[in-house]
Amino acid sequence: MALDDARCAARHPSQPPPQSPPRRPSRAPTETTTRLRPVRERRSARTAGALVCLVLGLGLIGGAVTGSWLMDDPAASPASQPRYADVRALWHSVPVDTLFPRTIKGEGAGPGGADRVWTRVAVAPDGPCTGAFDPLLLKALRPVGCLRVLRATYADATASGVTTVGMVVTEADRDAMTDLYRRFSQEDLDERADLMPRTFPVPGTVAAGFGDRQRASWTVSVLTDVPVVVFAVSGFADGRPVAEPVPAAEATVPGGTSAAAQAGLGHEARGIADRVERALRESATSRERPE
Repeated sequence: MALDDARCAARHPSQPPPQSPPRRPSRAPTETTTRLRPVRERRSARTAGALVCLVLGLGLIGGAVTGSWLMDDPAASPASQPRYADVRALWHSVPVDTLFPRTIKGEGAGPGGADRVWTRVAVAPDGPCTGAFDPLLLKALRPVGCLRVLRATYADATASGVTTVGMVVTEADRDAMTDLYRRFSQEDLDERADLMPRTFPVPGTVAAGFGDRQRASWTVSVLTDVPVVVFAVSGFADGRPVAEPVPAAEATVPGGTSAAAQAGLGHEARGIADRVERALRESATSRERPE
C-alpha cells in the first residue's frame, strides 16, 4: 500500500501554511492480498459437502514435521476419507480467509511455550510450482505433479520475523503421495537445505526483503490422505542474510545455538504451518454443526 504523501492545496502567499511534524511510518504489517479465485456465494449441497471433506482432510492430516498431524489409518473406510478428485476440483473455491486466516494466534507456539500472534501480510496469486521452489525441490516433487501452489506471508507481532506458508495441490493418487511421504521420511529430504521452499516477498511491506538469502528455517510435510504438500519458511524481516539455515525440527530443540533457533524462527515456521491446518479443521467442524 502506497504511503499518503499528498500535499495541501496552494494557499494565500502572505499566509504560509503551518508546518506539521513528519509522520512516522507504522511498523505494523500492511496487507496487500490477492484473492486466489472468486468464491460463489451459493453452492450446491454436493459442492458444500465436498468442500467440508477438503477442509477436514487438510486440517486433520499433517506431517511429522509439524507435529502429530498424520493420522494415516489403512483400515479406515473409503467413505471416511476425502476423495482426491474433490480436493483437486475445489481448491479454487475455498475462501482465502479459510485457507490463510488474517490473524493467527499461536498459544504456546514460541520458544519456551511463549504465545505468538502472526498477521497476514499478503496472499500470493495461485500459480505453478516453478516459481515457488528451487530446482532440486521441484525434482523431488515431480513424481506427484503440481496442479497449483497457494502461498501467504505472515509477520510476527514485533514485525521482526516473517514467514511464508503454503500448500501444493498435487496431481497424484494416494499411492503416489504415500510413496513420496516415505521417501521424504526415509531420506530426511525435509531437512535438506537445498530442498527449502522459496519465500514470497511483498514489496512495500515488512516482507519486502524476504528473499532466498534470508531463509533461516523451514518445514515440509507430505500428506497422504489428500494430494497436498504443506510447507513454511521463515526469516528476519530486516533483510539480513542467513549463512546456515536449519530445519524447524532442529531449530525448535531447546538449547539450540543457531541464529534461527535463538530468534525462534523454527517455531515461527512450524507454528504457522500448524495453525493454518488447525484453522482449517475448526472451519470444517463449524460447517458440520446444525444451524
